[in-house]
Amino acid sequence: MLEISEQAPRFTLPDQTGKPVSLQGLLENGPLVLYFYPADFTPGCTREACAIRDLHGELVAAGLKVAGISPQGTESHQRFAEKYQLPFLLLSDVGKAVIVDYGVNGPLGFGVRRATFLIDQDGIIRDAVLADLRIGQHEEFIHQAIALQA
Repeated sequence: MLEISEQAPRFTLPDQTGKPVSLQGLLENGPLVLYFYPADFTPGCTREACAIRDLHGELVAAGLKVAGISPQGTESHQRFAEKYQLPFLLLSDVGKAVIVDYGVNGPLGFGVRRATFLIDQDGIIRDAVLADLRIGQHEEFIHQAIALQA
């Protein structure tokens, strides 16, 4: 996993509508909470996405953008976002290139590790958490990111 103070690897991935989204574009108006998750519609990932959805107003008020990345295709992301009314971008990394670049590929290349990064407007990782099964740690991390921006 990438370390604090490292440069975040640049990327361009399709969002849930198929529109290409770049890291540079996400950082245009402020810092980014970028989270990686294993799969749409799984119990843990649904819980995490809904927790972030519920914090979205606070994130926006703090000047933070949020995006999630997983290896499912855009159609799955679109269904997931619609079903749970997710107001943030879900990016599709089917080939897992970005997942590998951020060091969150699962053991032996299977799956994706659950990780969340706070990336500043210059593309520097300011904080990060890796907690595969402890979803509450990711929610705490986001609360701290919001507090840092306030």
